Amino acid sequence: MAHTLLSIQVIPKTPNNENSIPYVDRAIEVIQQSGVKYEVHPLETTMEGELEELLEVVRNMHTALVEAGSPSIISQIKIAHNPSGISMERLTEKYRP
Repeated sequence: MAHTLLSIQVIPKTPNNENSIPYVDRAIEVIQQSGVKYEVHPLETTMEGELEELLEVVRNMHTALVEAGSPSIISQIKIAHNPSGISMERLTEKYRP
């Protein structure tokens, strides 16, 4: 069982003030390619895994956004860590249909 949940909202600056959604889509592609368990929500994406692994995904997201042309990125991150184990399902099971 995973020990960490990490939720991230990326706020990329765009070179010419164009729509940031393609940059957000690129960040989500990095998560998808990482192989970690994740859920995309309207305002953030939550990943499940080990802390070091998830922080590496965040680093890769920032690298990909810079490579895509974003001059700067702000990320808001929430981390829940439990040495006994933690999962998205366990925390939200009573709210799921």
